Amino acid sequence: MTGAEESRAGRLAAEPLLLGVRHHGPGSARAVRAALDAALPRVVLIEGPPEADALIGLAAEEDMRPPVALLAYAVDEPGRSAFWPLAEFSPEWVAIRWALEHDVPARFIDLPATHTLVWDGESETGPVINGPAGDAPEAETQTQTEAEAEAGTEAEGDRAEAAGGAGSPADEVDVRVDPLAVLAGTAGYDDPERWWEDVVEHRGPGEKDAFAPFGVLEEAMTALREVYGSGGHDRDLVREAYMRLQIRAARREFESGVAVVCGAWHVPALRQRTTVTADRSLVKGLPKVKVDMTWVPWTNRRLARASGYGAGIDSPGWYGHLFAAPDRPVARWMTKVAGLLREEDRIVSSAHVIEAVRLAETLAVMRGRPLAGLGETTDAVRAVMCEGSDVPLALVHDRLVVGDVLGEVPEAAPAVPLQRDLTRLQRRLRLKPEALERELELDLRKETDAGRSRLLHRLRLLGIAWGEPVASRGSTGTFRETWRLRWEPELSVRVAEAGVWGTTVLAAATARAETEATSAQGLAEVTGLAERCLLAELPDALPAVMRILADRAALDTDVGHLAQALPALVRSLRYGDVRGTDTSALTGVAAGLAERIFVGLPPACAALDTDAAQEIRDHVDAVHGAVGMLDETVRPGRASAHGGGLRDRWHRVLGILSARDTVPGVIQGRAVRLLLDDGELAQDEAARLMGLALSAGTPPADSAAWIEGFVGGGGGMLLIHDERLLALVDGWLTGVSTEAFTDVLPLLRRTFSAYEPGVRRTLGELVRRGPGQRGSTTAPGAGAPGFGPDLDAERAAGVEPVVRLLLGLDAPGAGEGAGLVGVAG
Repeated sequence: MTGAEESRAGRLAAEPLLLGVRHHGPGSARAVRAALDAALPRVVLIEGPPEADALIGLAAEEDMRPPVALLAYAVDEPGRSAFWPLAEFSPEWVAIRWALEHDVPARFIDLPATHTLVWDGESETGPVINGPAGDAPEAETQTQTEAEAEAGTEAEGDRAEAAGGAGSPADEVDVRVDPLAVLAGTAGYDDPERWWEDVVEHRGPGEKDAFAPFGVLEEAMTALREVYGSGGHDRDLVREAYMRLQIRAARREFESGVAVVCGAWHVPALRQRTTVTADRSLVKGLPKVKVDMTWVPWTNRRLARASGYGAGIDSPGWYGHLFAAPDRPVARWMTKVAGLLREEDRIVSSAHVIEAVRLAETLAVMRGRPLAGLGETTDAVRAVMCEGSDVPLALVHDRLVVGDVLGEVPEAAPAVPLQRDLTRLQRRLRLKPEALERELELDLRKETDAGRSRLLHRLRLLGIAWGEPVASRGSTGTFRETWRLRWEPELSVRVAEAGVWGTTVLAAATARAETEATSAQGLAEVTGLAERCLLAELPDALPAVMRILADRAALDTDVGHLAQALPALVRSLRYGDVRGTDTSALTGVAAGLAERIFVGLPPACAALDTDAAQEIRDHVDAVHGAVGMLDETVRPGRASAHGGGLRDRWHRVLGILSARDTVPGVIQGRAVRLLLDDGELAQDEAARLMGLALSAGTPPADSAAWIEGFVGGGGGMLLIHDERLLALVDGWLTGVSTEAFTDVLPLLRRTFSAYEPGVRRTLGELVRRGPGQRGSTTAPGAGAPGFGPDLDAERAAGVEPVVRLLLGLDAPGAGEGAGLVGVAG
């Protein structure tokens, strides 16, 4: 120990050792560890909520791995919550670990969360629990930098991040002071972050006087606060008063050897001589709420400032590397980068690493920096390893500079019963939460995958969006599901909130579903809920939902509402088949709903404006697909009350829509198209109906709407393969007057722009060549323009092996003697 260290350690007996830090700063973390080693205090006081004192011991558990966060939430309103994140390189975490390793008491001394969570956002001195709870740079100013937030200048709970609560003073005038920006500007820097790295982060270990950095920083902050006072952070005055009271209590208890780790901005205020009465008057009468606290896993992404965390940093992965690297941080970093790029099949050799290190160090010298920082290493990686491209560099930033690290907390950490049940299910189903977004393919025929599907659907019903269903890249059958998973720290709050519904995931989801069914406003909401209940396999909730669904369906007379509800019900029937759920009651409701749509749809299509007609057209499409699936379900032994199956009944409704003059053209055209697709309408009849719709007596706008309904949504192939229809459209379009053409052009553009580029190209080629006599029909044996009259056997033979393989015709005895023509015919 040097003479200066002995002198400072000796003064511990007379006054507390105040270690002002920058939150989430590896340089501050190293300095704190060195200072505690030199001073050997008897108690360590740390800026943070005192309710967490009982949780400090868990930091010594082997399965506690940062980044983690202290979570405080109101017992009666879990959504009102706040986080205090800690990384491995956070000075507060280092202080906690040092205290535990040296068997020294550690305590939090900031304003209790019981006040923080309910402090009125409109109060002059109250924290804002919205976005970052009380961290408030996000809500209070857009100019406050990472350096300010890291130096302890936050308005409340310097590392606290909220997941809900009161309003934000986003409209307040920004009068806050950025202390590090002032210091950096005084030193001639225009970037506070770069200044901090040069004077602190790049100093490295080996400082002769362990207390020197804190003395210099305290002197600078004292000068700033003499000029700027609270710097616009008036709420800090209350927090600092409470911290002074806690420091006095610790000095009375331990008499000497008190060390305090806090934001550097607070150090001058904690050193200030004030009376106990004055401090107590500031904290007297603050509002309270009952709170619980626990440890929760955190992620590097949520430490990043880009996530919206007010005290966040730009590069948590880089800072973690600086803290953990024993020596040669730049060379070790370049080795990590090379390893990542090699995993992505990029050619990166040892020579690339050596050259990148040299370039980074050269850039640091040219820029007058003591060591190469993130800017220099990034420029070197771009030039040497990424060949000047920002595409692989973005991967390096995402995976290394920020990182996908997800912390872990021990099972002994306090948790609501629902969280414990969720943890048990995650372990049983081998579904580990991960910070890295990934896709999960599920085969519902397998027991484990079916269990995973049930869990994810139940969590979604509870508002815990751990996974989002996405379209499967492979099979589209109902036995396949694809999920995109990513665990975010905020989901711990959602779990706590959902705990009011039950102590297990199944019980909570059941209770939530029953409540939502009762409070649902529309029929579509109830049918959607029924679908979710089937997906989540909630047998106790489904009967209650079905009763409400039947009641709502009987009372709702709006055809649009009924049409919205039917597709969800039919999908539910398919999911029930896959999961083995009894859906007989649902089948009856769906069939009754379809019958009411058949009766009510034609009258509902009269006298519609353009927007309403488009909406009904979409309903017609949805009902058409739903009736096809539903008919297959109810067909055995069941027929429509009006005779025939549901599909036959629906075809009669489409026939009415296609011929009724009061029905808008877009619906008429779509009805004709659907009948043609189902083989219920001959091509000659479809051509006749199109000719009538495009006749001279029909207003151009109505004709354009008819075309949109008929050829929209993939109808381009019809025009390619049926010259009569194409000739009708082409002939009508060329005959439209100049004035009317301007009116119908936007509608036609919208219709044809939805086609695939290849379809549009072929249509253009056919129109350019001309379909013979416009409006005429194709002669027997003649092919459409651009196509031969007969099959080209030589070209067909080239693709025959592939087609046979796709159709499974290469199996022994399958399709023997049949060529491609035989397969197609």
